[in-house]
Amino acid sequence: VGSLRAAGQRHDASAQQILETTGVKGGLIVHLGCGDGRLTAALHASDSYLVQGLDASAENVTKAREHIRSLGLYGKVSVTRWTGARLPYIDNLVNLLVAEELGQVPMAEVMRVLAPDGVAYIKEGDTWAKTVKPRPQDIDEWTHYLHDAGGNAVAHDAVIGPPRRVQWIGSPRWARHHDHMASMSAMVSAGGRVFYIFDEGPTAAIELPPSWSLIARDAFNGTILWKRPIEKWWTHLWPLKSGPAQLPRRLVAVGDRVYVTLGIDAPLSALDAATGETVRTYEGTQATEEVIASDGVLFLMVNDEEAEREATEASYASVDDIKREARERTWDAAPRWIMAVRADSGEVLWRKARRVVPLTLAADRQRVFFHDGEKVICLDRRSGDEIWASAPLLCWSTIQTWFAPTLVVYGDVVLFTGGENMVPHMGGVDAMTALSVETGKTLWSAEHPPSGYRSPGDILVAGGLVWTGATTQGKYSGVFTGRDPLTGEIKEEFPPDVDTYWFHHRCYRGKATDRYLLMSRTGIEFLDIRANHWIINHWVRGGCLYGIMPCNGLIYAPAHSCACYMEAKQFGFNALAPEAPTQPILREVPDEGRLERGPAYGQEIVGAAASVSEWPTYRHDATRSGRTAQPVPAKLRQVWQADLSDDRSGFPAKLSSVVVAADRVFVASVDEHRVHALDASSGKNLWSYTAGGRVDSPPTIYEGRVLFGSADGWVYCLRASDGELIWRFRAAPEDRRLTAFEQVESVWPLHGSVLVQGGVVYCVAGRSMFLDGGLRLLRLDPKTGQKLSETILDDSDPETGENLQKYVTGLNMTVALPDILSSDGQNVYMRSLPFDLKGVRQRVAYLDVTKQQGEGVHLFSP
Repeated sequence: VGSLRAAGQRHDASAQQILETTGVKGGLIVHLGCGDGRLTAALHASDSYLVQGLDASAENVTKAREHIRSLGLYGKVSVTRWTGARLPYIDNLVNLLVAEELGQVPMAEVMRVLAPDGVAYIKEGDTWAKTVKPRPQDIDEWTHYLHDAGGNAVAHDAVIGPPRRVQWIGSPRWARHHDHMASMSAMVSAGGRVFYIFDEGPTAAIELPPSWSLIARDAFNGTILWKRPIEKWWTHLWPLKSGPAQLPRRLVAVGDRVYVTLGIDAPLSALDAATGETVRTYEGTQATEEVIASDGVLFLMVNDEEAEREATEASYASVDDIKREARERTWDAAPRWIMAVRADSGEVLWRKARRVVPLTLAADRQRVFFHDGEKVICLDRRSGDEIWASAPLLCWSTIQTWFAPTLVVYGDVVLFTGGENMVPHMGGVDAMTALSVETGKTLWSAEHPPSGYRSPGDILVAGGLVWTGATTQGKYSGVFTGRDPLTGEIKEEFPPDVDTYWFHHRCYRGKATDRYLLMSRTGIEFLDIRANHWIINHWVRGGCLYGIMPCNGLIYAPAHSCACYMEAKQFGFNALAPEAPTQPILREVPDEGRLERGPAYGQEIVGAAASVSEWPTYRHDATRSGRTAQPVPAKLRQVWQADLSDDRSGFPAKLSSVVVAADRVFVASVDEHRVHALDASSGKNLWSYTAGGRVDSPPTIYEGRVLFGSADGWVYCLRASDGELIWRFRAAPEDRRLTAFEQVESVWPLHGSVLVQGGVVYCVAGRSMFLDGGLRLLRLDPKTGQKLSETILDDSDPETGENLQKYVTGLNMTVALPDILSSDGQNVYMRSLPFDLKGVRQRVAYLDVTKQQGEGVHLFSP
């Protein structure tokens, strides 16, 4: 015991030295050649780290897993067998790679998998060498709600392109409620991290209390770095499409600092970006409503009127009272304090009382701008003194919480539109005015077409032109116009060049890069302003109020609660990437190496067909009927209870539902990657088996075999009597990994419950037909593991080659997401998409959809 304790202390000290030397304060760590796993486990210094060990030795993998499990860390720390010269990770994923010996792996391969600013710590002889991957110059950050202090929501990011790969997916799978306050209030990114304010309250019922937090994730792998609870925030029962549009302005990140109000009436605080610890709370900033940062100075809009704070915090007697307030609450036109504060010291440079319209505060390197309800005002940023005031520029007379005017500072121009012709639920035609930043004189005015739906309108300066487009309602033209910023002259103009269904623009503002305008008339549309071409992606969208964030070469699409395209749309918090030239997707995959035979392969398996008293697969049978002919007594009593958790946190393991066969109960411990077999009479744990990733649902028991899929991309077959491996088959086209829901998974995971129909195993690997080359439907021989067939399900119709989005009807699409398969004996079904028993897709446009005009009712018939 003493020697084990000493060894543990030695590994803890080594891990601490590695983390201190490399400066990696959270994220994904890969330990190459992990051996017995002791150093691997020690590298999990806190929950800010996700760790995976790789080793070529199956014996080492077993020992390492046992050690990590003894610490209650398995899942947060995992180990898998790996050999070869190519690391099993996508590009730009890993924060720290530790290796005493690289073996066949070239350093270029290590650099490929490292995230920007990631570190390789490699032993060379008797010394360790630290190598840092530089951040590419062609990706951008997103430090403010509208990109930067100027309010131009355009990323200077040349890598971002139409989404074709998953970089990472994070929890939760869904936001809280479609008809109430958006779960995401704000999001920014700096220093390779993403920061956002989110309600993690239960999705089961919106009446349950909220749980607001400021959350930090690694920008390239989604590892949760830290959380700060927010006790008081805007009421989560605020009704749908009512904003508040101003909330995203309470969060800014620059370098190693995060600036935020940790409460709806709280002062502004500066937090350490790596740890979330409070560095400074700024005096005199109670009830800061907006913050922007520019060249080391914070410009704040502060409302210290007690009555206003009480109204914000009001406890309402009923939801009807909240709805009434949402209808009646408008901008009060009362003066606020504009404050200039040094970010590093908290010194107040000046403080001025002015009327400020929400979301119009902006700054450049010499000036501060805002609209006071009548005109645009320009102040000297050093003194706060007024430099000029524009001629009157109209705003909407009653600015409700879901709306605000748009003010953008770009070079020598201030651009403004006030929504003077706004009508609730839809946009009207407004004016857009360009002012000189030097004098405030009007340079030009033009029509501002209706954009945004229950959100502020768009002005986007991308590729050197001022872009606006009519997008609010589906019936609008979608024509986008690019004007010269100084003259207003139209330089470019183009309509949508795709024939598709248009909804109303989602309830958030558009964003852009220097090449693409990113609209959301239905999903995320990439408008290529060089080619005048629309690229639709109906299968992904952002959440109401905030929308999406383009930066770090990625598109960040937070969890939402929308029911549109339920069988095709991505769920969870998605970070999506364009195609990767270094990792092309293989369509034709050699079968060699995909089937691995275990110790029990070829041995006689004793097993019988399922009896009426058994429950051998998820929801009982291949039809997933959820019924049994076995009588069940009306009064039940507990016979036994089994604790299957390895987690020492005190929380029980997350278990799947159970299946029962041959006097055994089989269940998956989802996050610990384990399948357990228990004695059905006593609950005694007879055996367990650890896969290479999550097992999200129970196995299928078939003739003495335990069959299941895993998030590691493999299908497993175990002997039911003792859990010995018979075979496993790699359903994924290759061993390539990312992070999903805070664990390492295959790019092409499988659900645990595979389907056995007619003596054939059916399973699907992948996440979406639109991502990473699509899904793969496989048919396997349950006895030998031999592949019988493989069908690729990608974004094209196999008969015509046309994109599946051709089959969009209203708010419905053909199936594009995987699921646990079912069968009626004639066909196999993935959700509502049928295949014949040979795995051939029966039809793509399989729904005859009739829309009842005016009511939006959809009737379906096969």
